[in-house]
Amino acid sequence: MFNPDRLALARKRRMITAKSLAENAGLAVNTISRIESGETPPQEETVRRIAEALDYPVSFFYGDTFESLHPEAVSFRSLTKMSIKQRNAATSAGELGVQLNAWMERNFTLPEPNIPDVFEENDPDSAADTLRQHWLIGERPVGNMIGLLEANGIRVFALAEESQDVDAFSFWLDDRAYIFLNTFKSPERSIFDAAHELGHLVLHRYNRPEITREAEAEANEFASSFLMPSNDVRPRIPRFVTLDLVLKAKQRWRVSAMAMAKRLHQLSFLTDWQYKAICIELGKRGYRTAEPNGIKRETSLVWKQILTTLWQEKTTKEDIAKELALPIDELEKLIGGVIRENEVINADEQVLRLVYTGQ
Repeated sequence: MFNPDRLALARKRRMITAKSLAENAGLAVNTISRIESGETPPQEETVRRIAEALDYPVSFFYGDTFESLHPEAVSFRSLTKMSIKQRNAATSAGELGVQLNAWMERNFTLPEPNIPDVFEENDPDSAADTLRQHWLIGERPVGNMIGLLEANGIRVFALAEESQDVDAFSFWLDDRAYIFLNTFKSPERSIFDAAHELGHLVLHRYNRPEITREAEAEANEFASSFLMPSNDVRPRIPRFVTLDLVLKAKQRWRVSAMAMAKRLHQLSFLTDWQYKAICIELGKRGYRTAEPNGIKRETSLVWKQILTTLWQEKTTKEDIAKELALPIDELEKLIGGVIRENEVINADEQVLRLVYTGQ
């Protein structure tokens, strides 16, 4: 049977109103409203028009209802910058990501979540240090944040919204941890976003707070401590910090220049006045919204191995999209930002050792 919940999801993903959909499909607005509310089952021709207007396969609208993400369960970074339309589109992407993860788990053995249930009462700095020790990475810089998250069972997807207003978001669902990253941002900022969302997953697993400045500050503090551990930073930074030193240091810890300067301020290497002066100069040099001469964007180890295996089986991304009854562009948005086109795994990158169980 036609599933009106799927119509609502597809419309939110395309970020269009019922009125716009009706105009594009050549239908009356109240027709769309009655269909989406479940009041009136649509005729086949009506479904075809709707599918064409949304550029979704007709089969998409006849599947089971997706498990919805409750707003209070999702941690959105910088929610104040987002419109309701952007938030609905991002949440809908999360629901599609959950379905894609279900497909992945049907066809591959993926790592189980490896986040010990001991962090709720810890302060962010202590929680970051404890998690590093649990993951056996000591205090060295993280070489691939996405790969580290995936190796510890966190599902990472892209959020290709082409806007910096939607930073990232995370949630727990059915004992699975998810992070969605905005690949429109610089690689350095995406890494910090990933660590920020990891902070929410760790610190607020059962007590999801309202998106308050306090909750965001906790996640930011966790991210700074996790990416730039004080015991690794302190021995390597001289007493006199210059702008050039900040730019050099950020390369080691793979963060933005602004994040590096803020961490040095937190650790008392910079006075309030010095920190403000360096931030002003960084802004003049273009480091406020970008990272000149930045690092290479990280990619997913999971999707490298999955796509490599599927190519060997003569299975394409189009085949995956068809099986899930998704438009190919929605699949590309979910994985395109965390894997480069035609990228295959090398022998020295087979860290996760996924087992293909599909037929």
